[in-house]
Amino acid sequence: MRPIHTVGLLGLGKMGAPMAGHLIRKGFKVVGFDPTPAAGDHAKTLGVHMVPSPAEVARQSDLVLVVVGFDSEVEDAIWGPEGVMQGAAPGLIVALGSTVSPSYAQTLGFQLLQKHITLLDIPLTRGEAAAISGKMLILGAGEPQAFEACRPVFDTFASDIFHLGDTAGAGQVGKMVNNLILWACTAANDEGLRLGESMGVDPAKMRKALHHSSAQNWAMDERADLSGMPWAEKDMNIVLHEADQVRISLPLCGTIKEVIKGLKIRMGLGIPQVVPKSVTSGST
Repeated sequence: MRPIHTVGLLGLGKMGAPMAGHLIRKGFKVVGFDPTPAAGDHAKTLGVHMVPSPAEVARQSDLVLVVVGFDSEVEDAIWGPEGVMQGAAPGLIVALGSTVSPSYAQTLGFQLLQKHITLLDIPLTRGEAAAISGKMLILGAGEPQAFEACRPVFDTFASDIFHLGDTAGAGQVGKMVNNLILWACTAANDEGLRLGESMGVDPAKMRKALHHSSAQNWAMDERADLSGMPWAEKDMNIVLHEADQVRISLPLCGTIKEVIKGLKIRMGLGIPQVVPKSVTSGST
């Protein structure tokens, strides 16, 4: 497995830009693409060599990191007219940092393997603050030798890296389970604190006290409810879809989805992105 010298980044927004900065400071050359001019201009100030397409990123890179927000953007980045597969040479490694369904990641891994491209499934967690501090968590999967070859890259922006399985999809399973528990805690926090407030206890004081109790959880400590929760319903749609595929009943999951939707409505947040059919079924 050849060493990684040049890293491509697709998506240079709130997560990708800090990642690029960490990579450059550790001596990697970074080639990037983002369709948003402002993101591209900011990336240039960090030292990223910006190119006009994902295909060109693939041509110049040993490893391509995909850090885009939604499933349809993953499809465009990989399979679009100027996508990665238009410029990828055999032996390229593609690491998928986005959150997609496990079944889609499995399908994508198989498809890329037919083209002699290795897919590493590395959904990123902990959010923007962790990206800035270089302390993200990687729930990873994929061919072990390729994963180890990329570990020095991952070490630049992640403080905790786990390899959950040898095939793509296992990392997304880890992220899916993480998200189910995250939004379950968020939903429980919302209901519990509203109950306390209705009975005369200040939510801020309650939250401070609960940090030291058996109810303590990351979602409460980090105020996940104030993040805008842009991925929450998408995450729960993925869980419910994958549970249907393996014929397992998750009644709590359906309730969580509705509770989170209600919380977002009360907070005046926007209409969610849903999982496109093309992503849950895989590319053809």
